[in-house]
Amino acid sequence: MTRQKILVVDDEPANLNLLRQILKNDYDLAFAKSGMDALNTLHKQRPDLILLDVMMPDLDGYAVCRQVKEDPRTSDIPVIFCSAMSDELDEIKGFELGAVDYITKPVRPTVVLARVKTHLALSNQQRAIQQEIKVIHADLIDSRLKALQMLGRAAEFKDNETGLHVIRMSHYSQLLARANGWSEEECDAMLNAAPMHDIGKIGTPDRILLKPGRLDDEELVIMRQHCETGARIIGEHRCHTHLFTMAKTIALTHHEKWDGSGYPAGLRGEEIPIAGRIVAVADVFDALTSQRPYKEAWPMERAIHYLEDQAGRHFDPTLVEQFLGILPEIEQIRTKWQEH
Repeated sequence: MTRQKILVVDDEPANLNLLRQILKNDYDLAFAKSGMDALNTLHKQRPDLILLDVMMPDLDGYAVCRQVKEDPRTSDIPVIFCSAMSDELDEIKGFELGAVDYITKPVRPTVVLARVKTHLALSNQQRAIQQEIKVIHADLIDSRLKALQMLGRAAEFKDNETGLHVIRMSHYSQLLARANGWSEEECDAMLNAAPMHDIGKIGTPDRILLKPGRLDDEELVIMRQHCETGARIIGEHRCHTHLFTMAKTIALTHHEKWDGSGYPAGLRGEEIPIAGRIVAVADVFDALTSQRPYKEAWPMERAIHYLEDQAGRHFDPTLVEQFLGILPEIEQIRTKWQEH
């Protein structure tokens, strides 16, 4: 069994030696003789617990504890103060900074061993619980994502569009998000959220969705309800993650237009969420360049001209410029997932 590591911090060699004798048989030890030395050691050799003196010449123990707890990389490491300062206010200050215990000097070996053992056990238990929560949460998110993907595929079966359209436009959306400066995590969320854009078409009557000719005014009103229907399908949940929030936003806003003439809310310019603006470009571009039962695929040059013409009207002009800047990557996706 791997022994747990304790970082012992004290500027007095005699105190370091005493704690070494107390702990060496049960734990691996690292030592620091100052606050700065402790912080440097902490990032090189991550300990499971820190025994920390208060009175030190450069950074005192309180300052060290504050930095440990403010750093997300180390905030979960339990800190036990070990100090000759025995005033109640000193102990209160230590606990307020996030320490789990306060041992006063001169130390007693049995007390040190008992406190260290207790807080390591509590820390291990908390870490195990947090890991279990992460696994449960990941499973929950994965199951909800799969459910949404199945609904998305169900919507495809009702539509004239193919599953390849959904694949292409979601990859286009991811590429455009990256060109817009999104982080890789956000780009991955876009890849998974974009396929939900037309999920609301599940609620659109077949007589309208599959009509080969132009829709009349009454039918257009019903067709356009798919945006709000999609947002309702994705819904509101207490455990709503960024992915599902993005998917709902896309479903609701991907038919809004930069000049305010879109639907369902007639949003204008940057009132339209950026995720909806990105998917609008990707979705329309793929629709234009894809063959459908009712139309031939447009050549790339014609589709590009349309995007340029509609920049500032239908589309965010900055996104159109960024999209045209990644056309080689767009063409690779288009070729990889072309219709047969």
